[in-house]
Amino acid sequence: MKSLRHAATIGAIALAGAAALGTAIGSALVLKIARRVVTPQPRLADTDILAVDTGAQTIELGRTPDTELPGRYGLFVDGTPGYVKLGAVLQADAHRVRRKLLTQIEPGAQVARRGAFSGYYYIAPGELHLPYEPVLIGTSAGPCPAWLFPAASTTWVIQVHGRGATRAECLRAVPVLHAAGLPVLVVSYRNDGEGPRTRAGSYGLGTTEWRDVDEAIGYALRHGAERILLMGWSMGGAIALQTLVSSAHDDRIAGVILDSPVVDWRTVLRAQARELRLPDPLPQLAMDALGQPWTARLSGSDHTISFDDLDMVARSSELGVPILLLHSDDDGFVPSVASHALAKARPDLVTMPVFTGARHTKLWNYDQNRWTDAITDWLGDQGFAD
Repeated sequence: MKSLRHAATIGAIALAGAAALGTAIGSALVLKIARRVVTPQPRLADTDILAVDTGAQTIELGRTPDTELPGRYGLFVDGTPGYVKLGAVLQADAHRVRRKLLTQIEPGAQVARRGAFSGYYYIAPGELHLPYEPVLIGTSAGPCPAWLFPAASTTWVIQVHGRGATRAECLRAVPVLHAAGLPVLVVSYRNDGEGPRTRAGSYGLGTTEWRDVDEAIGYALRHGAERILLMGWSMGGAIALQTLVSSAHDDRIAGVILDSPVVDWRTVLRAQARELRLPDPLPQLAMDALGQPWTARLSGSDHTISFDDLDMVARSSELGVPILLLHSDDDGFVPSVASHALAKARPDLVTMPVFTGARHTKLWNYDQNRWTDAITDWLGDQGFAD
C-alpha cells in the first residue's frame, strides 16, 4: 500500500504537468500514476536502523507510527540476518525507539542502516511447528505455489495475502485456524512474485486474482473439502470478496474472514490523496485511465479494471454468507470507513468488533489475544470449529 503514496505524489506532478506543459505530457504523467497503482513494487525500506546492541540484543529504530507500536513485529534488513523479529518497546523518545530483539544477532554481523518494518513476524511455514506440505494449484495463468496445513475437518480455510506481500503474511493466522480443527491452504496468485507472471505482470486489484483463488477452491474440494472459508488480508480481502461474488463454487463458500481489507478501492485511493493534500481529480484520473481499454494497456494493465465491480459496499446485497471483519480505525493505509459502511449495510452478515491503535494488517501483532479471540469466537458462533 505504501507504493500508492508514491503513486499519489507522481499524480500531483501529473496534474501540475498537465497545466504547465500541456495535455499530452500531463496525460502521460497521469498514466504513470495509474501504472504505479497496478504494478507490483519491491519492498520499501521505510525504517532507519540507528544502532544494534549485540550484547543486550536490542535494536534502535527511527520513531514512526509503526516502529513505536507495542507487540511483536519483523524487520527485513540487508546484511547478515536478512530478517529479524522484534519484541517489546524498551525505551522511546521523540526520535528513536529501542526494542528487544527476538532474533539473535551475533557480534560482527553486518546490518544495513535501513530496513522494512513488517507485520509478518513468521516468514516460513516451518516456524509454526505444524505439519504442512507445499502444493501447486493449477490456474489459467500457470501453477500457483501454496502451503497446505492439513487437519481433520471438511471445512477448509483458504488464505489470500495482500498487495506487495507474499504468502508469509498469512502465517500468523494459521495457528488459530488449525487449533479450531480446520485445514488451511495458504495460496499465491498471479503477479505476486511467487505465482505465475502474466504478459503485463500487473495487479488486477482483485478483478483477475480471484480466478486463481477459485482454482484453489476447486483443489480443496477435490481433496476432501466440503465447505470453504475465505480469509483475505488487505488487497487479499478484495480478492476474497470478488471470489465470493464470482466463483462457480459459490455454493461451497460458507464464510469470509477479512483483515484490514480493501472493501472499496475508490475509498483507498481518495483517502490517500486527501492525506497528501492532493487535488480531488487525482484518484479519479487514475481510475478512469484503468477503466478504459487503451489507457489501461498504456498503464501497464492486462485488462480494464471496473472500480464499480470492486465496490463491495455498493454490491453488499449480493453477499450471502457470514463475514468477520477485523479492521483497526488507526490503520494508516487502508481506511476503515468502507469496512464500517459494509458492516452497516449488512448487519445481518457482518461481525465487526472495534479495533483501534493497530496499523495496517498488524492487528495480530498489536493485540494477539484479542485478535485470536475474535476469530475463535466467530468460528464457534458460526459452527465452523470442530
